[in-house]
Amino acid sequence: MTTREAIAEFRAVWLPNVSDAGLGRLTAMLEAGSAYLIHGTFARSVPQGCLASHIAWNHPRTAHLGDEAGICWLAKVARLNPATSRVVIAWDRGGVGDYELRFALLDACHLEAAHRRGEWADEPAELLALA
Repeated sequence: MTTREAIAEFRAVWLPNVSDAGLGRLTAMLEAGSAYLIHGTFARSVPQGCLASHIAWNHPRTAHLGDEAGICWLAKVARLNPATSRVVIAWDRGGVGDYELRFALLDACHLEAAHRRGEWADEPAELLALA
C-alpha cells in the first residue's frame, strides 16, 4: 500500500462525500497533528477517533452515531469497505506520525476547500505526482 494509492482513494471517494464541517475539522486536526486524531482503531471514546470517525461525527447522516460513526460513514456514505479502504490501511500504519501521508492528506484537504470556495487553485506538484 503506497501513499499514492491512499491519496488517490481519498481524493476520488472520501472527499466528495465529506461535509464542509467535516472537511474543516479534519483539516484543523491534520494541521495540528492532534492527539484526538488516532490510528489503529476507529474510535477510543468521543472525541478520539480516526480520519473516518471525525468526518462522520461532522456529517448529517452519521453525526448522531458514537463509536460506529466512522465505519457507518465509510460503508453507507462513501460506499467503501472499511477493511479494505486504502486510506484506512495507510492511516492505521502510522497515523499523524506518518508525515508523508499526513501532509499529502492535508494538501488534498486544502485543495478541496479551495475548490468548494470557488477559488481556482493550482494543484500542488506533489498531489499531481500522487494522482
